[in-house]
Amino acid sequence: MTAYDRHPGVPVTIVMPTYNEAANLPRMAELVLALPIDDLHLKIVDDSSPDGTGRIADELAEKYNADQADGRCRMSVLHRTGKDGLGRAYAAGMSAALDEGAEYVVQMDADGSHPAEAIPRMLGTALANRVGLVVGSRYVEGGSLDEDWGAHRVLLSRFANRYARTVLGTRIRDITAGFNLWSAQALRDIDLATLDSAGYSFQVELKFKAVRAGHSAVEIPIRFEERTEGVSKMNLATQVESALVPLRLRMRNRRS
Repeated sequence: MTAYDRHPGVPVTIVMPTYNEAANLPRMAELVLALPIDDLHLKIVDDSSPDGTGRIADELAEKYNADQADGRCRMSVLHRTGKDGLGRAYAAGMSAALDEGAEYVVQMDADGSHPAEAIPRMLGTALANRVGLVVGSRYVEGGSLDEDWGAHRVLLSRFANRYARTVLGTRIRDITAGFNLWSAQALRDIDLATLDSAGYSFQVELKFKAVRAGHSAVEIPIRFEERTEGVSKMNLATQVESALVPLRLRMRNRRS
């Protein structure tokens, strides 16, 4: 038996925020729930999507839970009344996962950009190395980006990572990555209720605070795919927040 087998007795929850992902969610749920991890749970966090994603999530949860002869809940949906940022959606879902007994929590986008097949490898890496964080990284050896990414997006992504790493003094090469596996203890030590970031900069703040709390991080290479359905949620406001958050974290760190 290898480090990447089914991991019996290790409860893992995948937290997947959604907003207008009706076209992607059925395929993503199927991919995730077919993974070779025995005690796996998929938690959708929907921010009242106007395209009916929340309703589709409820229907999928009913379908996958009904298939379980042992009565296990394989999928659940957390409905939120408004859209107030990816970071807050993740924090809500991760907090619920901890309350429900998850030992590991995975952050994963619903748009198909993160490879579901990498999750068993991430879990195996966390267990073998006893680390609090495993990052699905685009910027370590073997990692890559979809060729459909334009040159300006590649440059922006690489600059954002270099900028945050330099300001915060971290060795995590893909500190902005949104595909991460966390131990429950790391998330408790961070204290999700204290996080400030509402948007994509949540990824940076979470990793920075985990390392500050004494948790080690391991990066494994992934291929980051371009979404095939829907549109990106990145806008000017989230880009501005992403630039300011590392500076705020650095200043607070100096005072502590």
